[in-house]
Amino acid sequence: MPIGNVIKSVQNIMRQDTGVDGDAQRISQLGWMIFLKILDDKEKELELRDPKYKSPIPKRLCWRNWASDEEGITGDELLEFINNDLFKTLKELTVDARSDRRTVMVRNIFLDAYNYMKSGTLIRQVINKISTGIDFNKSEDHHIFNDIYEKILKDLQSAGNAGEYYTPRAVTQFMADMVNPKLGEKILDPACGTGGFLVCALENIRKSDVKNIDARKKLQECIMGIEKKPLPHLLAMTNLILHDIELPQISRDNSLARPIRDIGEKDRVDVILTNPPFGGIEEVGIASNFPANFQTKETADLFVLLIVNLLKHEGRCGMVLPDGSLTGEGVKQRIRQHLLENCNLHTIVRLPNSVFQPYAGVATNLLFFEKGTPTKEIWYYEHKLPDDVKSYNKTNPIRINEFDPIKKWWKKRKESELVWKVQVKDIIDGGYNLDIKNPHEPESPKTQTSAELVTMLHDSFHKSEELLDKLKKELGND
Repeated sequence: MPIGNVIKSVQNIMRQDTGVDGDAQRISQLGWMIFLKILDDKEKELELRDPKYKSPIPKRLCWRNWASDEEGITGDELLEFINNDLFKTLKELTVDARSDRRTVMVRNIFLDAYNYMKSGTLIRQVINKISTGIDFNKSEDHHIFNDIYEKILKDLQSAGNAGEYYTPRAVTQFMADMVNPKLGEKILDPACGTGGFLVCALENIRKSDVKNIDARKKLQECIMGIEKKPLPHLLAMTNLILHDIELPQISRDNSLARPIRDIGEKDRVDVILTNPPFGGIEEVGIASNFPANFQTKETADLFVLLIVNLLKHEGRCGMVLPDGSLTGEGVKQRIRQHLLENCNLHTIVRLPNSVFQPYAGVATNLLFFEKGTPTKEIWYYEHKLPDDVKSYNKTNPIRINEFDPIKKWWKKRKESELVWKVQVKDIIDGGYNLDIKNPHEPESPKTQTSAELVTMLHDSFHKSEELLDKLKKELGND
């Protein structure tokens, strides 16, 4: 059975289970199962390379020893095994200073994972589909499943708040192409979600820089992420393992929870690619990790400060920000000033409102900057919807080829009806407002204030009364 059909069958089986409620839980359930299957396939490969290799997972809990037998345990026995042996044991794996990274990875994955399914019989059906339908050591299966996994992650867009974890692949790929990370550079996404930016970064590096075993080993240590929530953390770990990062360096943490003064040179990185959460309010106490004049509860603004501090000198960043972070007074203005004084914000790509539909309809921007020299001028590029598209949505998302004109323009910049350049002096004079509209578009009709509307209405009534009086006089003379 084609892999795509395998996954559809699995999702249909899960829909029959009373314990699984909605897409987010189905994806979470599928996530830990696929993680264990991938890990087992990878460990078979490791055992061939190194006969002394020992899995951190107890032998009885390895996928091959309880899941691979289609006639194996099922029903209540399987449910009991998963809930009270598999999950309990993996959540309680001993982790100390001597533990290897693989043990830490497995424990951290299962600390926040759950078995939502209530029917052991349906669980067995799902497990059999995964066991017999996918071999992650088979190159063809591996490649096809990568594409399907991307679709699974995309399904999060329709899974309520879970959609915040997914950035459209066209956006992540374009940003990685423009920032252009290199082998040996430290690459970080401090709010990595399901790992889309990290996957695009490592694929870019593989295409140009990875030619031998030593380069492959070096790449393993280049890619790092931080994710606050358990579901996207699980999915990101699985995503990177699928892309041949054996031990993904993705911390389950809140990037903003560390006092910014504690960031030292050893913590700094060469490249940051990220779409930090926006529109959210951080928990009490997080703002105190930042200097008093920069304290705010707005998550996206705090990430701007964090990223400026995390970049090395000459470090590069591509990040997504909403319009709300480009304007505003007070703390917002001071944060933008800090960015422009410490970094060269050379490019802002303005995206249509619907790029992140259906879970976010706000206008967003792609900011590209380098740390170390202050901004002198900013180029703006307005990305328009294609002529045949009224709005992006789940079935008609933004496509990577739509960015081709921007890529072509990138190295030989000149103004056009979609491109304009603003000097930093004008930005400063405007209160560090970065929300600069396209000057080549005709101005929208001026919006009237409430006072102006009241005055206009009053004048209209006055003129109507004059006309009525005149009409009465004329009728009276007849």
